[in-house]
Amino acid sequence: MNILIAEPLAAAGVELFQSQPGWKTILSNPKEYSQHLADADALLVRSAVQVNQAVLEKAPRLRVIGRAGVGVDNVDLDAATAAGVLVMNTPGGNAISVAEHTLALMLAMARRIPQASASTRAGKWEKKKFMGTELRGKTLGVIGLGSIGREVVKRARAFEMKVVAHDPYVTPKIAEGLGVELTDLCTLYRASDYITLHVAATAETAGMLSHDAFALMKTGVRIVNCARGELVDEPALVEALRSGKVADAALDVFAKEPAGPDNPLFASDGVVATPHIGGSTEEAQEIVGVRIAEQVVEYLKTGVAINAVNMPALSPEQYHALGPYAELSERLGTFAAYIAKGNPSRVRLMYFGKIAGNNTNLLRNAGLAGLLSRSSDRRVNLVNAGQLAGQRGWEVAEAHEPRAVHTDSIRIELETDAGVTTVEGAVFLGKPRLLQVDGILCEVALTGCLLFMKNRDVPGVIGHVGTVLGRNEINIANFSLGRRDTVTSPSEPLEAVAVVSTDQLVPESVLAQLHQNPAVRFARSVELKS
Repeated sequence: MNILIAEPLAAAGVELFQSQPGWKTILSNPKEYSQHLADADALLVRSAVQVNQAVLEKAPRLRVIGRAGVGVDNVDLDAATAAGVLVMNTPGGNAISVAEHTLALMLAMARRIPQASASTRAGKWEKKKFMGTELRGKTLGVIGLGSIGREVVKRARAFEMKVVAHDPYVTPKIAEGLGVELTDLCTLYRASDYITLHVAATAETAGMLSHDAFALMKTGVRIVNCARGELVDEPALVEALRSGKVADAALDVFAKEPAGPDNPLFASDGVVATPHIGGSTEEAQEIVGVRIAEQVVEYLKTGVAINAVNMPALSPEQYHALGPYAELSERLGTFAAYIAKGNPSRVRLMYFGKIAGNNTNLLRNAGLAGLLSRSSDRRVNLVNAGQLAGQRGWEVAEAHEPRAVHTDSIRIELETDAGVTTVEGAVFLGKPRLLQVDGILCEVALTGCLLFMKNRDVPGVIGHVGTVLGRNEINIANFSLGRRDTVTSPSEPLEAVAVVSTDQLVPESVLAQLHQNPAVRFARSVELKS
């Protein structure tokens, strides 16, 4: 094996490669590494080297790209996948560094350290002015219990803080093991003296700390954001700081980076700001260097891929047989994640027809990837989906029924503390289609923007949907209806579902209008790949 290290790597990581019998380790730099690509089996990079199509074309033997760090923005994942090259990174390697930075910012706010330092350096001695508060006994609200959130919890408990947390994708058992109380966001906002964010930036989490969120919080709450700048509505935070609703805010990330001196947040004396350095410690850089070396060695020696961020190449035969069903399984999982309520605890995948006779690991991981994709700050794919589901405490089961059926299909049952959501689909003309939801038949293409509804089967609902969407200039591309064959009570109308394909995502404000009809029990927008 020829291992090409194109950027500085921890010495222990280099030594691990050099200790492998028969392996050649090439130490290079971003300006000269390309001359060694032709013979490279593995390429190790950090953030300076841009691995694009041109680079991959020069590396016909390349099997794996190891990125010593979290992001992979400098690697063309589509090109790597097309070339059959696995890409892996080291998520969680800086978890402790970010967690410690979070606590450091909390302490800086509690003791007003930046302000006191500036005053003292200016020759003042304002002891009374900088009276602080203790973290002990305060309630910390942790939003997101991923690797970083969990490390924050451990450290906060050492400060004798009470910790409440919100993470709809973590089971109560996991929270109990951390010694934290799982709660909904509104309760967390009302209860917390400090709030820290550790979630991915998604359509749902963007601007989650908004005017409405601040209105629910205690007066004098303190905010920490070491996750993503997009999570905070910055104008709303500026207003909350001015009004005193938020006493202080400590920010390591911003909506626009680098944050300029004209950022309105910097006009407040209660803002502590750092330049996105949460994960920037010597120890973190050492950890990710060693970890990526271990992962690459493991993959090249055994084929086991840890922390892969793209789908490994399939043979043409495998892809022809299972590729369309992997896509179906992933989209079913995504659809289920959108429409389910509660904290997931168990996933059951069932395969019907000829596909049930195959090795369904690919289909299982594709379904899990779909279920996880909406909530993870990591790129979830066929390789790491099972690992991530295990980390969240999910129980995963499979069932195979290779009996003769009209068409091959996949069913996913997602069990949460609020009930069970079941979706089933099939592949028609090479495209994934939904067949039923919770046992009610309704067929529609699993693509683009969808509106899912549950309602009582009474007159006027279809007209209400059309009127509301039309009034908001949302075009309907397809409308699929279904209802149960039996009623639970003779006096109760049949339960019905509707899946509506629209030309754009239906916003929350329009969903609220749909709920104005008392027959509409549930309405949610779903966004799938086109």
